This record gives sequence, C-alpha cells and structure tokens, in this order.
Amino acid sequence: MTGAHISYGKLEVPVHRVRGTELFAAVVSMEVLGQGFLAAYTEGDNSRVVATDTMKNVILQQTLAYDGDTLDGLLEHLGAHFLGSYPEMEGLRLWARRLPFAAVGERLYSLHDGDHAVAELELAPGGEGVRVVHRRGGVAGLRLLKTTGSAFTRFARDDATTLPERGDRPLFVHLDVHWRCADPADHVAPEAVREALLAVFDDFVSESIQHLVHELGQVLLARFPALAEISFRAENHTHDPVHRGDADPGDPKAYTAAFPAWGLITLTLTR
Repeated sequence: MTGAHISYGKLEVPVHRVRGTELFAAVVSMEVLGQGFLAAYTEGDNSRVVATDTMKNVILQQTLAYDGDTLDGLLEHLGAHFLGSYPEMEGLRLWARRLPFAAVGERLYSLHDGDHAVAELELAPGGEGVRVVHRRGGVAGLRLLKTTGSAFTRFARDDATTLPERGDRPLFVHLDVHWRCADPADHVAPEAVREALLAVFDDFVSESIQHLVHELGQVLLARFPALAEISFRAENHTHDPVHRGDADPGDPKAYTAAFPAWGLITLTLTR
C-alpha cells in the first residue's frame, strides 16, 4: 500500500466543573497520533480503536477529577490519563478554549462573546509519565477600540487609492495572540500576557497596525523571558468617519461601520 499518516479524535467537548460557587468552563478537543490504529483503516479491524465517545466520557470524568484551574494544567492531566490508560495511543494533541464566564455575584456568572484563553499541547509517553512535546498558549477574540493615538499616513498611493490619510483615528481591531516557550515544560499565564498587552496598546502611539503589533511583540518578549515566539493575527475593523462640512476641529465626531471587508495583518517574532 502507499504511505499513510493517520489520526482521529473528538472535537468540541464542553465541560463545566462547579465546586461550591466556583466555575471552571472550557471546550476541549483531542487528536490521537501515531500509526497504532492503522488496521482500522486498512482492514476494518476496530479491536484497538478507542471510541471517540469513550474519549468524550473520559474528558468529562477527568475534568471533574482535575484539581487546578488552568487550561494547560487540564490538558496535561487529561493527556497523562489517556496515555496511561490506553497504551494503543502513541501520542496526543489536545487543545482547549476557556469559556468566558464572568462572575457577577457569589454564584451568578454571565457568558459573554469576548476574549478568552486558549491552549494546545502535544504529549508523548516519556519515562514513567508523559513528555510535553509542544505547548502553545494564547488569548483569542480580543476586540479592542482605541479612541485616539493611532494613525495611518504616508502609505503608497496610485490611481486605485481612495483612502485618505488619517493622522489620528479611532482604531478598532480584532486580535488573536499566540505564543510558544523555549522549553515546552514552561507555562506563561494568559491573564498576565493579556494585561501587559492592553497596557502597551493603551500607551503606544502607532503609525499603523503593523507598527502596533511589532511594539506589542517586542514588549511581550522582553516582559516574559520564557517566550521563544509570539504571533499576532489582527483584523482592521476601524469605522469610517461621518463627514460634516460645517464641523469645527474640536467638535464631537461620529463613525459608522466600514465596507465589510477587513484588512489582515499578521506578525510572528522569535527570540
């Protein structure tokens, strides 16, 4: 037969763990790596296959057993259990996103559509336990609007250019940030990265989104020595100004949604 690379797993398992008044909520996915299940593909032999429904049940049960409150810790806990319980699994890739429930009282939480922590781990058997082969953390879904301190001027112009230069503008971006540590055993808290990122965004006067994400990357690499790489994916959702011919420079300004096609800016910085 020709060469084959296989994997299978379970996607988007929602988990809510409640202990007293504390809520830990996430969506977990997993993928089994290795060639141990090849016979299911080539011969229809399912004797070694761990059903994806079983994976879902284990994720739910082990989330209840997990004592911590971080995504990285949960994924390591799940990986150790799966690899310790099912020798057919040669390796695992697990990823999760935190469900952004915000506490509004001692026992009431509100789910919003805002930013949230994400994590991804690849694990393999190692010695008497498991070995972290790859770890990636992040904060996804940031929606940031800065009312002043952002510009876009002196860009290339030709006959197709209609965008006016703006020396100062409200800047509205959708932003995802991911990072990788030099040592896969290290972990950087997404809450700390988010706090530092917001402070830089608020303080830095940028000439473009490209200028902004580069400054964010430089500061975050300096602030968190464990990071080996940080990457940004930004979409420009800045609204267009509503023009008033009789307006004075100091008058209030109004903006409305731009044409529904978004500028994309990406950057990856390594140490």
